[in-house]
Amino acid sequence: MEEPLPAPPADTRDADPPHASTTPAERLSLLVERERVARKGPAGSLDERMASLSGALRRARLENAERSAAIFDLRAAEIARLEMLGEALSPVLAQVPRDCDIFDVGVAPAERPRLFIDQIGFVEMDRDRRTYRFLQDTRHGRVTLRESDSIDDLVEAITSYIAHRLIEREKALAVDYASGGAAQALGVKVAAARERANARESDKSVSGKTTRAAAFIAEFFGATAFFAFLAVLAAWIYRAYLAG
Repeated sequence: MEEPLPAPPADTRDADPPHASTTPAERLSLLVERERVARKGPAGSLDERMASLSGALRRARLENAERSAAIFDLRAAEIARLEMLGEALSPVLAQVPRDCDIFDVGVAPAERPRLFIDQIGFVEMDRDRRTYRFLQDTRHGRVTLRESDSIDDLVEAITSYIAHRLIEREKALAVDYASGGAAQALGVKVAAARERANARESDKSVSGKTTRAAAFIAEFFGATAFFAFLAVLAAWIYRAYLAG
């Protein structure tokens, strides 16, 4: 009686690997990737995905920071997110009038990184380091204008903020015109004060020149009198002692 052949080993090439529990950092990275795909759609060609090296570096820093618990990496992730928001605001800032200098958008890499829109408005990250908080300092304290984890929402809120600030600037200019040109009158006063100061400086300069000229004349006549005295003294000595 023949012994039965041993069964062939099971083909494990198509078997799914055992499910391993994911860490919170990996889940956070997966959420960030889903957010990026949801905002930008499916990835395009290689040239399109690598068109902006600076953007790729920021995304790489962000992904590395989200997989690490180091404080430095987390701070770098906040700066990278704020820089991405600043890049999204570039088309809006390009439409601001050139003579308007109240907006100075830039990331301040301090202990708490912030993206400043102007002197009183800025954006910072919440404690989860994924939620943007658009804040403004007012006379009654600091208020939150928008809080969201979407860059598009923040761009919309900041655009509205910039528009309102421009309207306030136009109103201030209109009030100055309606008040009879108070700023212009102030400018005239400043110009008059500057002219008086220049006149005083000019008078001091003329007076100084006159003083120097008088001193030169006095020195000239003094030297002439001194040498004349020496000549008379020499002539007297010659006649008194040398001529005989």
